[in-house]
Amino acid sequence: MLFLLLAGLLLVTQAACGSGGGSQSGGQGPSQTQSSDASEGKKEKISWKMGHIVVEDHIWHKTAVKFAELVAEKTDGQIEITVFPNSQLGGEVDVLNLIRAGTADLTISGETMANWAPKAALMAVPYGFRDEEHMKKVIASDIGREIESEIIEKVGVTPLYYHLRAPRNLTSNKPVHSPDDVKNFRIRMPNVPLFLDAWAAVGAKPQVMDFKEVFTALQQNVIDGQENPYDLIYSGSLYEVQKYVNQTEHVRQWVYVVIGNKQLESLSSELKQAVLEAAAEAQEYGQELFTAEIEDYRQKLIDRGMQINEDVDREAFKQAMEEAVRKNLSEEQFALYEKIQQIQ
Repeated sequence: MLFLLLAGLLLVTQAACGSGGGSQSGGQGPSQTQSSDASEGKKEKISWKMGHIVVEDHIWHKTAVKFAELVAEKTDGQIEITVFPNSQLGGEVDVLNLIRAGTADLTISGETMANWAPKAALMAVPYGFRDEEHMKKVIASDIGREIESEIIEKVGVTPLYYHLRAPRNLTSNKPVHSPDDVKNFRIRMPNVPLFLDAWAAVGAKPQVMDFKEVFTALQQNVIDGQENPYDLIYSGSLYEVQKYVNQTEHVRQWVYVVIGNKQLESLSSELKQAVLEAAAEAQEYGQELFTAEIEDYRQKLIDRGMQINEDVDREAFKQAMEEAVRKNLSEEQFALYEKIQQIQ
C-alpha cells in the first residue's frame, strides 16, 4: 500500500504558529488548527476534521474513531482528529471539495473520486474482481498503486488505508440462477450509468430509485427486486418483502480513507510516520470488523426468513455484462480493467 511506501519519505517540517496560536482555513491551506507555546517548549497541537457519510454504528465510523485514537496515542496527543459521521460535513463530494479547499482534512471515498481521477472508476466495476482475495491482490499491486497515484495527483488527497465493501447481491421473490431468470425483471438501481447499462444488457429493466423508496416499491410490486450488500438489505428491512438473496456478487469494491496532500506533507517526518503506523493498525482493525460483519448480517437475514441462493452462474452474468462495461469505460480504463482480470 502507498501509505507504507510513504513512511520512509522525508517531508516538509510543520511550520510553527505564533506564540498566541492560530488556525489555517479557507482556500489558503489546510484546515488544521495549530497552537504552540515556545516559551514553555510545548509542541504545537494539530486538529484535523474528518467527515464521512455513514452512521455511527457502521464499521467505517468505528474504524475512523479507532484511527483517531491511535493517532492521538502515537503522537502523544499532538494530533487530534474529530470525526463527523452521518454527512454532518456534507456528502462524499462535498467533503472532498472541503479538503481541496482546505476547510476539512480527511474523509472516506471510493469510485466517486473518478470525477477527478478516471482510474478510480475501476474501484467498482461489475465483475471487476473474482473474489475478495483477488480484489486485495489488485489493491496491493502496481495497478492499485497506479490508481492511488492518480488520486494523489488529481484529487489532491492521499490514501491512508482502505475498507473492503461487501459484494452487491440481487434480491428477489423467485430464485435467480442465470441471466435467463432476469429477463424483463424490474430492478431498482442507483443512478450509476455503468450499473444501469450492465443490467439492461442482461435483459433486466433497471429503474433508478432512491433507496429509501425501495421497500414500498417492492411491497406494492412496482419493482421485482433490487441489489445491495447484505448490510443494506438488512438495514432496509427488505427481508419483509423479498424471499431470496441471490449471490450474484456482481460488484465488489473498496473505499479509501484519504487525507489532504497538504495536511500530510505539512507534518514532520516523525509525525507522518506515526500517522501512517496508526493507519496500518486501523486497516487491520477494520478488516476484522468487516469479516465478522458480513457473516453476522448474512445470518440475520437467514434468521428473518430469507433464503441465500448460492447456485448462481456468475460467469454467465459477467459475460452478459462485459460489453456494457466496455462501452462505459474509456480506452485507458478498459485497458486497466483487462489488466485487473489477468492478476491471479
